[in-house]
Amino acid sequence: MAIALIGAGCTSQSDETPGEETTEEPVRIGVVQWDDSRATGNVFLHILDEGGYEYETVSADLGGLYQATAQGDVDVLILAWLPATQGPYWEQYGDNLNKAQVVATGAKCGLGVPDYVYDAGITSIEDLQGNASKFDGKITGIEPGAGIMQNTETVMEEYNLEEYELYSSSTVGMATTLQDKVDNEEWIVATLWRPHWTFARMEGLKFLEDPKGIYGGSDDLIILTRTGFAEDRPEFYQLIQNFEMDLSEIESIMIAIDEGKSPQQAAADWLAEHPEKYDEVLGTQ
Repeated sequence: MAIALIGAGCTSQSDETPGEETTEEPVRIGVVQWDDSRATGNVFLHILDEGGYEYETVSADLGGLYQATAQGDVDVLILAWLPATQGPYWEQYGDNLNKAQVVATGAKCGLGVPDYVYDAGITSIEDLQGNASKFDGKITGIEPGAGIMQNTETVMEEYNLEEYELYSSSTVGMATTLQDKVDNEEWIVATLWRPHWTFARMEGLKFLEDPKGIYGGSDDLIILTRTGFAEDRPEFYQLIQNFEMDLSEIESIMIAIDEGKSPQQAAADWLAEHPEKYDEVLGTQ
């Protein structure tokens, strides 16, 4: 499996920063390339820059990052959705991973529809049966391999949705298709999750009920580390454990990204409005 180093953090720590991080290798941080992870990850990376910590960011798909972290090729993985959405990855790699910090709680995944579809009586995944023609036989998805895509394949089997096809795309592609359908009040069912800016931009989106609980309940957004990282890098591990955000905070950064800001700039602007976050994580309060 190939992984790419796509950036590095600041230089070594200043004399005022406690610890011995300057004598050690940069921490390898995998950031999942989805907006919620990029929003959260870039806030954390900016804080690391402020503290003078050295790191390298690693780019790969979700499965690749889980595997690389479990194998010890990556030290830190931002951001896992557990226990439900990425449960299959945890089942495969969890023995060699550590749940270092719950950054936020209350995240949710599932199939979603616009309010006019919901109001027409499609309120549950069970209601999709016999209505495939109204949705052109499509469930609009995101990147293949994503946890929600794996769960949706199971949903289609368990709810006997053989009249539908799950179309993989990208997160941006899914959101664009969803917006086009909403603008024209056309029927669509799509893989959706919160936090995501679509819920702030498209009022009235509804999750379909999942009576069989295949998507699970709510998820935690978790930073994972390789086993042994806490012992190898206790000071850095403590920074991870100091890091928390609310879903609404993450969504506000995601909206800025959608409006055209780079994830780095969106995170920097948010931190400029919340400078206390530096102190919370770096322990300088």
